[in-house]
Amino acid sequence: MADDRMKVVLVAPEIPGNTGTIGRSCVALDLDLILIKPYGFSIDDKAVRRAGLDYWQHVRLSEYDSWATFMAARQPRREKLFFFEEHGARSVYDPDYPTDSYLVFGRETKGLPPDILAGHEDRTFHLPMRSPHIRSLNLANAATAVVYQALRAQFTGGCRR
Repeated sequence: MADDRMKVVLVAPEIPGNTGTIGRSCVALDLDLILIKPYGFSIDDKAVRRAGLDYWQHVRLSEYDSWATFMAARQPRREKLFFFEEHGARSVYDPDYPTDSYLVFGRETKGLPPDILAGHEDRTFHLPMRSPHIRSLNLANAATAVVYQALRAQFTGGCRR
């Protein structure tokens, strides 16, 4: 059942190449991709397809008009939601991720809106960075790093490599 699968949720993504790259990673790792509008591009944008290569057709994609619409339709349990922000209170290495987690990322320039994060401070995580010269990572890179960490416990079998 698809609901047993881990999901990557992008809230108001702005850069088509990031969304395409994340979609490609979702195909590689058998994850669902959920996009929350508004987007900074058309989902049919050539850049989305270029970043996703010929894999984009295989992305299990769901789209929602707003966070509220997504929450009403999916009704994810609180303990299945994991939010990722530069200033998250805990490291991505701290939690154990259920196989049906929702990994939620915000827009490239502003992150997740405060109203989405409100009340979820204990569910908000960051990727550690060692250099003081870097404020943030590219969304596609951050999402891929988080997904691999979240799937780490599952990589004991069922993967090609």
